[in-house]
Amino acid sequence: MASNSTKLSLIFLLTIFITSKALLDQLKETNMTLYFQDWSGGPNATVLQITGHQDHGLLSFAKFGSVFVTDDPITEAFDKNSAEIARAQGIYVTSALDGKISHVLISIIFTNDEYKGSTLEIQGASRQFERVREVAIVGGTGKFRLASGYATFETIHFDLAIHYVVIQCNITILHY
Repeated sequence: MASNSTKLSLIFLLTIFITSKALLDQLKETNMTLYFQDWSGGPNATVLQITGHQDHGLLSFAKFGSVFVTDDPITEAFDKNSAEIARAQGIYVTSALDGKISHVLISIIFTNDEYKGSTLEIQGASRQFERVREVAIVGGTGKFRLASGYATFETIHFDLAIHYVVIQCNITILHY
């Protein structure tokens, strides 16, 4: 016959299992497409090189050790004049000796009515010269509390003359 402490332990474990299962059932999946409006030059630049040497006034993303800071507007559509829904604030560090990988630390800070004040935290190694780059979403706040998932980045417009790039970001996250 089982002792009282064994019975209590079994009841406790069963309660934890049921509670954990209930919490897992509450996980939501959210998918979204965002557009980073990136200006690397001019009076309204949204990305600046902090360390490393620039090449003839151009940012040197491929030089090992270069560090960049960004505060890009994020819009709901490709057009730079579409509604701003968030800001992408963070840093990139060219972390591979051959310059092909950039370590990315970005906070997406939502400003639109639906997600205002919520954030997503992006971190990882970005193979910066590949057409599509994938990085991890390692957390979030507000409506994205405890988020985990991934984001893909694809440069869909590049205008060197005015230092302007549009990056499409596709996000898949699980959150509570």
